[in-house]
Amino acid sequence: MADGDDAYVYDEATGEWRPAGDVAAPATIDRGEVRDSAGNVLADGDSVTLIKDLKVKGANQTLKQGTIIRSIRLTDNDEEIDCRYDAIKGLVLRTEFVRKR
Repeated sequence: MADGDDAYVYDEATGEWRPAGDVAAPATIDRGEVRDSAGNVLADGDSVTLIKDLKVKGANQTLKQGTIIRSIRLTDNDEEIDCRYDAIKGLVLRTEFVRKR
């Protein structure tokens, strides 16, 4: 191939080889709305409250109902959020157990 104009990309949708310029770049990941147990929409940086006591696997600790978790991060899974908590690193909670503050 002499230059970029000769590049081809296999389009899985059509099953054909197409010029790279004709194939659109994949769009950004479109996440669905992430909702808490009450149906409120969650966003990165929100604070949430636990609605139930939760045993944390691997930490031998229980997070009590009413515990406030600050600065959540959304994940690729609409049913899970990444959280920071003082004593637990890498905490992931299911959205069914939290309520937006």
